[in-house]
Amino acid sequence: MWPLILLLYIFIGVLFVSTEASVPHLVPPSNPIELPLHIYSPRDVGGNVTTRAGLTSVTMSSDRQSYYTVISIGEITFRVALDTASSDLWIISSDCTTKTCTTVPRYPRAYQSPTYVTVNDNSTSFNASYLDGTAASGFVAKESVRLSNLTVANQAFGMITDSNVNMVDQTSGIMGLGFPRLSSISNTVTNSTPFFVALAQQGLLDYPVFGLSLTRNETGTLSIGAVDSSIVKNASLISWNRVVDFAPFGAESNTSSYLQWAIPISGFSVNGTQFKTSPTYPNQADNISLALFDVGAPGIYGPIQDVARLFSSIDGARIVDSTGQWAIPCDTAVPLSFTFGSQSYLLQPSDYIIGPAIGNPNMCLSWPQASSPSSDGIDWQIGTAFLRTVYSIYSYGINAKESPLIGLYPIRNTTGAPETPDSVASLLSSLSATIATTLPNFLLPTPSYSTPPYAFNTSVSRAPQGIVSSGLATSTYSPILGLQSKFNATALPAITPSPTVMTFILTNSAGFLVTSTSTLGEPSVTLGVPPGWSAASSLRTSSLAAVLPGLIISWALIYLADILSFM
Repeated sequence: MWPLILLLYIFIGVLFVSTEASVPHLVPPSNPIELPLHIYSPRDVGGNVTTRAGLTSVTMSSDRQSYYTVISIGEITFRVALDTASSDLWIISSDCTTKTCTTVPRYPRAYQSPTYVTVNDNSTSFNASYLDGTAASGFVAKESVRLSNLTVANQAFGMITDSNVNMVDQTSGIMGLGFPRLSSISNTVTNSTPFFVALAQQGLLDYPVFGLSLTRNETGTLSIGAVDSSIVKNASLISWNRVVDFAPFGAESNTSSYLQWAIPISGFSVNGTQFKTSPTYPNQADNISLALFDVGAPGIYGPIQDVARLFSSIDGARIVDSTGQWAIPCDTAVPLSFTFGSQSYLLQPSDYIIGPAIGNPNMCLSWPQASSPSSDGIDWQIGTAFLRTVYSIYSYGINAKESPLIGLYPIRNTTGAPETPDSVASLLSSLSATIATTLPNFLLPTPSYSTPPYAFNTSVSRAPQGIVSSGLATSTYSPILGLQSKFNATALPAITPSPTVMTFILTNSAGFLVTSTSTLGEPSVTLGVPPGWSAASSLRTSSLAAVLPGLIISWALIYLADILSFM
């Protein structure tokens, strides 16, 4: 009798396993992250109805090194760090099993997305490397990618299979917002462009522009196709700067084109004392210093010849390591400023002081940090320490009509009272900004760097007024900002965040009007989980776990049958 029972339960167990194996499984992260979804409404500004623009939240990472937002790839939601100094989108996949990969949500390769498209049978390699020595690699694939309400079908991106890039806050990749010339994917896969560029070149936006509002303690915004009207109250106050086009590398081509979000920086000041910048390549770069605007960089970096002069004007400042890091007394109260075009932008101590050294609590590390010369002639890298003080707008330009521009909108009163050391100390304490380091107890020499050869073909001139015939937004756009020195920014489309609080005026039982407010609820999503899949613990069930109950019952019945046979 008992062999028959055993066969029956083995059959049931095998059938159970076979049924389970036909369903795609995802092993969810041990702590699935629930995220609010923000929905934004269009706004009619002077007849400019925003119908093709999006706005999404941007959050500072817990290590204060980057800002991330939320996108969907194949209807799977991920956090991605934003980077204006690179152009490619990449996402960690389930094929990556390194320590840095397994701690974040990953694109599940077992999921058969209806919008997934292979590129050369997944044989086109993708590689991204970073200055800190980390790197990510994998292959190029295509998927439907959505940010806010904007979608690009068949968007090429890097599917990461190996990485040691440190990701925090469940961030699964990086979204580059730079020019196609920077993109390794665009240079290897035909008819592929970065996400924002695809929107601009296909005419899918109200205007080929995006804007960034970055904050330290609150959530900022990324707007695409329009500017955030909750920030920009008076568009005429935006100061516009033409992005510089770069000559080709060697024999790359015979025309200049756009490479980085880089604009001229003419000077800086310390407590009102003005300094003119000293370019590393004065002869090759028309005696102009260039500054790269990089939302992926946490601080401010400059050439040693400028940074040394800046700190020489701050009492008690000294260099503290060979990488070009300076420290200043933590009670420093002098303001700094940087000049782009004709406009100077003020930084208070709370903007440029990084934090006190744990071994020297009266000395604070400070921006800017000196950096070695770069062969592309970009002397300054302007990261989030500066970008938090302005609303930055990146206009992509229009083929044969309008050059790319960076607009800077001041968000603070530059004539306000200077910060006090006590207010700065209070802020640093609230941020737990102490740096785990001890400064040297002796003076270090100012570092010296060798200058590499200039990378570009100097025989190729820049485009007149920055106008190029291809590579920018489709010429079906009508230029709003124009070529003149006075830009007409008031015609820029604007978008307004949807309200999170509703106000109701009601009549109570006594017949009086009363005002009531209600906070709107927000739906949530789970990171890294495809539609129709569950993050419930049942999805962790393995084949052995599935068949185990059947085996236990089988052996129990066998044991019972043996007992009954002796009765």
